[in-house]
Amino acid sequence: MKNTFLQAIKLSLACLILFSGIYTLFIFGIAQASPNHGKGEIIVANGKTYYANIGQSFSANKYFNSRPSAVAYNAAGSGGSNKGPSNPEYLAEVQKRIDTILILNPEMKRNDIPADLVTASGSGLDPHISVLAAKFQIKRIAKARNIKAAELENLIENHTEKPLLGLFGPEKINVLELNIALDKLK
Repeated sequence: MKNTFLQAIKLSLACLILFSGIYTLFIFGIAQASPNHGKGEIIVANGKTYYANIGQSFSANKYFNSRPSAVAYNAAGSGGSNKGPSNPEYLAEVQKRIDTILILNPEMKRNDIPADLVTASGSGLDPHISVLAAKFQIKRIAKARNIKAAELENLIENHTEKPLLGLFGPEKINVLELNIALDKLK
């Protein structure tokens, strides 16, 4: 028994040193070698500083709308709503988002609405939308900014991020970067 107890203490100390010390320093070292020293991708536009890897709220008609956030875009409280697709509160919230989108985009139909414009991501902070979600908003933004839809389509194409290694994940667009580029059009 005494032998087992000593082995358990030794293993606990080894894990403590390995995972609390060595592993932490290793990850910190990798972060220091990365761009911006592990502080995220920072964008400065119009005198403001933004983190490109954290979702931002855009609700004005002249901007591409972001994906909804379950945490009101608060990076300190990352997380989903944990409500399932049969939860009445969740369904009411999604229906409210659908109604809002249809009011803002009256020429579009309910069946045309991409899911990522009415459902929050798992973290509630996803900075990306699908290419389909961006294209869905073209008519509204073209009308609000009095620009041609073709210019917006070109902007979307130029800001589309391809899947990792051409295989992993869907094409996506960073909404913050897209809206900054949109402001630079005129």
